[in-house]
Amino acid sequence: MNKASKKFSMLLMLVTIIALIAAGCSGSNSGKETTGGGKNTGGGKKTNILFWSPFSGSDGPFMKKIVDKYNSSQDQYKVNFVIQPNGEYYKQLDVALSTGKERPDLMIMHVDQVPTYASKDQLKQIDDLASAAGINKGDFAEAPVEYATLDGKWYTIPLDIHPLVMYYNKDLFEQAGVAGPPTNREEFDAATAKLTNKDKGVFGYVVPTLWPQQFIFPTLVWQNGGELWDGTTVAYNSPEAVEMVKWMRGMIDSGISPANVQQDGENTLFLQGKNAIQFNGPWMKSQFDEAGLNYGVAPVPQIGKVKKAVFAGSHGFVVPKSVSDEKVTAGIGDFLKYVSTNSMDWAESGQALASKPMLDSAEFKAMAFQSSVASAFSYVQFAPNVLNWGTISEPIWGELNNALLGKKDAQKALDDAAAKSLQALKK
Repeated sequence: MNKASKKFSMLLMLVTIIALIAAGCSGSNSGKETTGGGKNTGGGKKTNILFWSPFSGSDGPFMKKIVDKYNSSQDQYKVNFVIQPNGEYYKQLDVALSTGKERPDLMIMHVDQVPTYASKDQLKQIDDLASAAGINKGDFAEAPVEYATLDGKWYTIPLDIHPLVMYYNKDLFEQAGVAGPPTNREEFDAATAKLTNKDKGVFGYVVPTLWPQQFIFPTLVWQNGGELWDGTTVAYNSPEAVEMVKWMRGMIDSGISPANVQQDGENTLFLQGKNAIQFNGPWMKSQFDEAGLNYGVAPVPQIGKVKKAVFAGSHGFVVPKSVSDEKVTAGIGDFLKYVSTNSMDWAESGQALASKPMLDSAEFKAMAFQSSVASAFSYVQFAPNVLNWGTISEPIWGELNNALLGKKDAQKALDDAAAKSLQALKK
């Protein structure tokens, strides 16, 4: 063999050896760490699940703790928890779902957003996923399950329910000789009159003219036998709704509440010990705790004449329709099954859990605040199950503000709101 032939043979052997080494290093895809969206990170054996949430406030660390505990509990899946800014959450979600770029495999969604996203065919029905994971509808509070079951298809597994609640200053109640939190309009009117002390600048109830009227106004309308939507059109300019607006304005006229309350003014006065009662959500708990207030919490009284009712929101888990990887889907089911019986850390954030095993646990029942919140679950109501309800109902809040500031009478304000909403419906 001449020198040229020897060099060629040696070169061929070297190329063959390199190819074999490369093949051995790469192995098969089944041995790699896989992620949603068709990506593959390599270097591990766990299936990655990208999980988005809008918990950019004080609640974020509580959900992260649950995710971290789940990841430590098993070695098959890894949930990558990403917090998106709350104010931009749905804008970013829209981009991710429409473009497929950095699309999450699992995401938190407010229950009243589900009808709109389901109508756009962007959510996966989760009946099969839940069944494979051993998750049953009956294991959760009925209201969010029923709301998110559309045309017989289930779209979200509930995490919590957060209804409007009543906070009250225990020190002011004791000083005024009010025995306990009121439960109806008669008791409420009597209590707020006794609690009001103009000499000390203390008000029985400060009527907010802006947020959180988005929770308060629907609650009062439903309690009084009215509706926001009658099945075909907006209905919040009804006599039942007008009566409730007049009742709120009446507290301002009588001096129970100050006039011209600015955004968050009622909360500022509550923190200062100048507002005896405030209607707000469970998310206020941490702020009041940090302020060292001696406060109590109770269900919102039945102010209306007809029934118990309270407006609520709910966080739930949803899956984009485009998620198709069987390992990712199985991992999502495994994680959600874990959360359904291991979500006490989320309750620590002040939220009342939607999982019945959690609600029935001794640990949850020992949480006085959260148990009080959950006591209203049987009569909570969510926003009307109408596509783009947020846009349709937006005129309410500006016109309600006009009525509460005395710029318009109640009937005129709600008639104007309804007219603007009907224009939005036609677009």
